[in-house]
Amino acid sequence: MKFRTLQRHFRESLKSLSRNGWMSFASISAVTVTLILVGIFALVMMNLNHIADNIENDVEIRVLIDIINDPKEMKAAEDKLMKQVERLPEVAEVKYSSKEDELKILIENYGEDFSLYEQTNPLRNVLYVKAKDPEQTADLAKKIDKLDHTYDVIYGEEKVENLFNFLNTGRNIGLVLILGLLFTAIFLIYNTIRITIVARKDEIEIMKLVGATSSFVRIPFLFEGLWLGVLGSILPMIVVSVVYYNVYNKLTPKIQGNMLQLLEVTPLVYEVNLIVLALGIFIGVWGSFMSVRKFLRVY
Repeated sequence: MKFRTLQRHFRESLKSLSRNGWMSFASISAVTVTLILVGIFALVMMNLNHIADNIENDVEIRVLIDIINDPKEMKAAEDKLMKQVERLPEVAEVKYSSKEDELKILIENYGEDFSLYEQTNPLRNVLYVKAKDPEQTADLAKKIDKLDHTYDVIYGEEKVENLFNFLNTGRNIGLVLILGLLFTAIFLIYNTIRITIVARKDEIEIMKLVGATSSFVRIPFLFEGLWLGVLGSILPMIVVSVVYYNVYNKLTPKIQGNMLQLLEVTPLVYEVNLIVLALGIFIGVWGSFMSVRKFLRVY
């Protein structure tokens, strides 16, 4: 395509935006609102996934070991159990904790009242097991429970399953909402381009009569859709950056030191803004393409 022809397409697409001022404004507004919601939702979901990963990575199976009176037999049984657990394909990590260590943890967490049990420690030696995939925790716990010398296997079954169900439901709902918003914006751009085509039907007919190719007629409309998408993504990128910067600075000092850590402002904001811009371009070009494909056949 010649540079002069490309310049002509650019000019025509910009003129068309001004000709259909209100419809262009409505389309840009729809894209803007959609992308603001998509951008904020993306920030929320990426942070939720980050927090969920932290929580998931903290999910452990606590294996209480049978008590055997003979110390040598007890040690042999523990070694055997630990090796059996380590061999399981789902296992990422196994740590041994003696009953003395367990009592120290209780004292540190709940106070000196538990120091009364130092002489007659009622606790058991424990294996702490982490799964390679946190969602395999329940199945892995069942396998370990079947091994010899396990007294009990604890992993917070209900809490773990509720956590995974909540995350999966949240992701699915989010995906449906985003698709609905994107469809709405594409539909508005589709109608904007359709109105432009109808308004210029005489001009399009003359262009075809003098030998203009279909691509020559179509390209300005595709550029127009591109501008609508790009212009509609500018404000969302600003809003995403400002909102997340302020939220991060206000919340981070309050939640410092626990698992509910937010993702750093950079590169997160750049990544989300890139997604917003790419979606804006996609919405504009695709909405325009669908309209051009259907309505230019008439003329």
